[in-house]
Amino acid sequence: MVDRVSALPDDILVSLVSRLPLKEAVATSVLCRRWQNVGLSTMTLRFDAVDFSIDNHLRHYFRQPKEFKEQESWKYISWVNHVVQQHRGEHIEEFRISFCLDSRFSSSINEWIQFAMQNSVEMLELDFYPQVFIRFEDYTFPHKLLGFKSLKVLQIRHVGVTGEILEYFLANCPLLERLSVDSTEHLVNLRVVGSSIALKYLVIRDCDNLESIEIRDVNIVSFIYCGYHSTNLLISNVPLLSEVTVSKEYCQKDFVRVVFTQLSCCLSNIVILKLHIQGAAYNEHPALPLLANLKHLELLVAANYYRALHHLNNFLKASPYLQRLVLKLQLYLGGPACMELGEIEKAADCPHNHLKVVEIVGYRAHTSGVEHVMHLIKNALALEKIVIDPVRTWQYPHGVDRPDTDLDKEVKARDHAKQYLEAKIPSTVEFVCL
Repeated sequence: MVDRVSALPDDILVSLVSRLPLKEAVATSVLCRRWQNVGLSTMTLRFDAVDFSIDNHLRHYFRQPKEFKEQESWKYISWVNHVVQQHRGEHIEEFRISFCLDSRFSSSINEWIQFAMQNSVEMLELDFYPQVFIRFEDYTFPHKLLGFKSLKVLQIRHVGVTGEILEYFLANCPLLERLSVDSTEHLVNLRVVGSSIALKYLVIRDCDNLESIEIRDVNIVSFIYCGYHSTNLLISNVPLLSEVTVSKEYCQKDFVRVVFTQLSCCLSNIVILKLHIQGAAYNEHPALPLLANLKHLELLVAANYYRALHHLNNFLKASPYLQRLVLKLQLYLGGPACMELGEIEKAADCPHNHLKVVEIVGYRAHTSGVEHVMHLIKNALALEKIVIDPVRTWQYPHGVDRPDTDLDKEVKARDHAKQYLEAKIPSTVEFVCL
């Protein structure tokens, strides 16, 4: 037999090996001398917890005693150090660290970042999720390590980083197009300002002390903000901004009006809009601005809010060229104090001539969910497809088990959709139940 794969040029072999999980990529180096440098030259270094010695699910790690966690952390440190020291490549496309690490391991983390920087890393991801019930100080990004001329993507989670450091990144990384910051307590104010900044995609999630975000005079394309309190969004002169997500996990009076005011400079350009409004209080008769270019709308709503269909109509009227609508239905039993729950009021017909696809996510065999579906079937005159998905992924973060009761509700909702809803769907509309 002829080994035609080994006969390929080194750059092609390295490219192929870089697509393998890290352990498999490194393992190829023992095949023969020809493969030794190939396996150790992989351009993708993803040190994920699930590829480590833990049993594939973080929940098993979290349930272990403190001594075990400490031991596993040092074993993880040794694993990363070993791979980094053996690496033979001159360029790294992706460098990812994902484990329960904190300020106690700063020395090793700094060395890894320095290694990535020296190898012209393009994508850097640091995901230092905290140990449950044991909180140490988050690892803090040091100023002296800043200098990533090749960096295109930066994603950090549970990393101590200030607005000044992020602004330095933006100003000194000429290729940085994607920035994602998640769960840092150090971030208070962030300014993304200046036409020289290359940033196109910005994600800010769960930064509890964040007071303001200013985005001005930049060619940003997508902005995602998810938080728990009122962060002031100052947005102006962003002519290319076309995709926006805003999620605030609290009950705010006039939430919708406030969001649209903050986005007023770019509303006419937005093509994709996602709003988390299930805890929001509304005006009785809100006047939404025209969303002339909106094609995709996603709303997470309280399905049993008594004026839910009225406000759905308001969004449909404001989005005359909408083609895809995703409704994430959340049922509240007690509900926020600012919300009036109960039997949904019937709403007037609101014919829509361009809506083609409707997705109902988090569907339950509940009157409010059925009423949402029937209202849309009646009013979406160009409807081609309706998708029913009972899974509520937003309720359970990665690594968190879903309770059996919720799984049972999903099964019942799926059966209800197939037995009841499908019969209500016109034959001209494709029905999909996931």
